[in-house]
Amino acid sequence: MSEQLPSAPLVLEKELLEGFVAGYFKDGEQYLSLLENHGSPLWVLEPSVLKAKALSFSQAFNAYFDKTSYYFAMKSNNRPEVSATLLESGFGLDVSSGIELRIALNLNARDIIFSGPGKTDEELNLALQHRDRVTLLLDSFGELDRLSALVSGLEPASPIRVGIRLTNNPKGLWRKFGIVPDMLPEFWEKIAALPHIRFAGLQFHSSWNLTPERQVEFITLLGRTLARMPRDFNQSIEFIDIGGGYWPEEGEWLHSPEMPEGSSPQENSIPWDRVRPHYRIPGTPIETFAKAISHAVQTHLFPFVNCRICFEPGRWICHSAMHLLFSVTDKKSHDDKENHDLVITDAGTNVIGWERFETDYFPVLNLSRPGLLEKPCHILGSLCTPHDVFGYAYFGEGIETGDCLMIPCQGAYTYSLGQNFIKGLPGFVKL
Repeated sequence: MSEQLPSAPLVLEKELLEGFVAGYFKDGEQYLSLLENHGSPLWVLEPSVLKAKALSFSQAFNAYFDKTSYYFAMKSNNRPEVSATLLESGFGLDVSSGIELRIALNLNARDIIFSGPGKTDEELNLALQHRDRVTLLLDSFGELDRLSALVSGLEPASPIRVGIRLTNNPKGLWRKFGIVPDMLPEFWEKIAALPHIRFAGLQFHSSWNLTPERQVEFITLLGRTLARMPRDFNQSIEFIDIGGGYWPEEGEWLHSPEMPEGSSPQENSIPWDRVRPHYRIPGTPIETFAKAISHAVQTHLFPFVNCRICFEPGRWICHSAMHLLFSVTDKKSHDDKENHDLVITDAGTNVIGWERFETDYFPVLNLSRPGLLEKPCHILGSLCTPHDVFGYAYFGEGIETGDCLMIPCQGAYTYSLGQNFIKGLPGFVKL
């Protein structure tokens, strides 16, 4: 779930970490009451956090652009209540499958962008049936041909709005997305000849953006491409969608400076009764992204187009709005140690769908015995596999069977990836 990181990790500062933890302990009784009333394990959504993040994101870019649109990337968290909350905040929805499109339609979303490669004919037909609400981002020449064949078999109707996805990395696995900019003239020529398909804009996307550098780089390249395009093409552009991939400002927290391909936190060189240092790759304030991207757009795109600028944030919006609550079911000690150094919980990492906590560091909070001292202990799930790790330490005054634990900020690329592997999935509640 991660790319090569752009800079060497820093040691995670004690003050930063303790301030983060203290903020959640402050509301600990509120979280404990949710577990008491709804059972364990439990996903907790904070809609107020979603709304605050949506407002912060849009205000940052609205300070520089007169015409903008914002779309929540549903793949980052497909819980319908998340999307519903963001619709209330004035966002549209960015969907990547027919499943997500149906959810968006059922939520009565009026402004939907349908992206993603390899759309099936069934998915294309669903978009056609709701052309008044959906803009289809075409991913390839083959997709355009299949859409054209589907449209030609329909009764005359209003044309479907489409955009063209451009790949910003024509090498390796990322070339599965979109077409290379050099093929844009040919793609435009084909669309222009189709009466029931109306070209409306362009989209590109880069992921894991800890800084705006890659976005600025591609905007510069896109400006050179538009300079070579016919005037009628540029005049027909109603939107340019810069995608998402914005990393939360706190950056990425890791167990080791060599992670994700480095050594394990279980190295024998670290005594069992010591907590390893934690590391972070610094993030960038969203205001810095807005300033850099707006300057690039003004310099390289606006000489050729007059259009809305669109954004598709997912992780940045929902990362800190959902938390995982679960409970300790068993304790173990090894080598006759007096202090227990391993606990088993009632949740397994199937609830997040991948081995996130073997590499990424998120503090485990003991809500039942709060404390700002982090203590060593393997926090493991109850799945019948050793790759079932929630953490290697916890914050608290101790840990006992029945204690309620919390891992905050699990709103992005966890809930959507949960799987029924060995055990079931947690309950869900809005705070």
